[in-house]
Amino acid sequence: MGGFSLTPDQASTVAGRVDTLFYALVGLSLLFALPIAILIVYFAIKYRRGSSADRTGAHRASIKLELAWTIIPAFLALGVFGWAASLFFTIERPPAGATEVYVVGKQWMWKFQHLEGQREINELHVPIDRPIKLVMASEDVIHSFYVPAFRVKQDVLPGRYTTLWFQATKTGEYHLFCAEYCGGDHAAMGGTVFVMDQADYARWLAGGVAGAPAQAPTSLAASGGQLFVSLGCSGCHRMDGSGVGPSLAGVFGKPVPLEGGGTVVADEQYVRDSILLPQKQIVARRQPVMPSFQGRVSEDQLLQLIAYIKSLGDQPAQAAPSAQPTP
Repeated sequence: MGGFSLTPDQASTVAGRVDTLFYALVGLSLLFALPIAILIVYFAIKYRRGSSADRTGAHRASIKLELAWTIIPAFLALGVFGWAASLFFTIERPPAGATEVYVVGKQWMWKFQHLEGQREINELHVPIDRPIKLVMASEDVIHSFYVPAFRVKQDVLPGRYTTLWFQATKTGEYHLFCAEYCGGDHAAMGGTVFVMDQADYARWLAGGVAGAPAQAPTSLAASGGQLFVSLGCSGCHRMDGSGVGPSLAGVFGKPVPLEGGGTVVADEQYVRDSILLPQKQIVARRQPVMPSFQGRVSEDQLLQLIAYIKSLGDQPAQAAPSAQPTP
């Protein structure tokens, strides 16, 4: 973690770029603020009451001066805007193939679900040099996921999915905070991100290192498939498209035609709304017969269902898993 420093470790691919922009903004602010402050003090002393300073100087307009102090700051501001916008788009656009981890914030803890099925509370294990995409939602109030060493922060909202990505560049342990006041124990809502060598991370996933699950858990998609059957979804959403509802094979990430015209991309938010608010967006040529599952599925189960629908890919003949027998 290093010794004393005025700033946290730079432990992600964007951390150095964020710091450079920050220092540039501080430098530009000082470039304008210091001369103005010095001149204010100088003129206050020179032209103080009772001083013999000459106050009869001619007042002449200077077009060159007017243009200079208008155009130069304008170009500086536009340059900083373009620089910051470029960095913003980099931070907001996860690279293709990023490893997904689902996150649920609640008073007052962070819950993580890996696609392989591992679950963690207030701890997140990730491999070094691999982009990680977090898909996040809140069970209650607004939270904010913040890892200072990675220079990334994103609000986590109830009823809506937000995403955040990072790629760690140093192994170690890094503090995780909630940066949005969320209630009485807000200050205790924190955790640790463990950045591991890729080989160590693979062993952690397999349960071969301390702190790993005792046995390989059921994958998130498999858990979602079992839930899909137990909730009765497989009876309407048949893979061959013969059910009352549309087939969900190959739907995720694709445009979905809506009743009344228009389309919507089947992303995480669309799947969530379709489960909890089925009348919000009716699929074209389908009857609005799907019931709401509001209050019947938790945030964790919603993420499992989303992972399952994502896993269906483009294989319409794929069958849903069988329901587990009830003891």
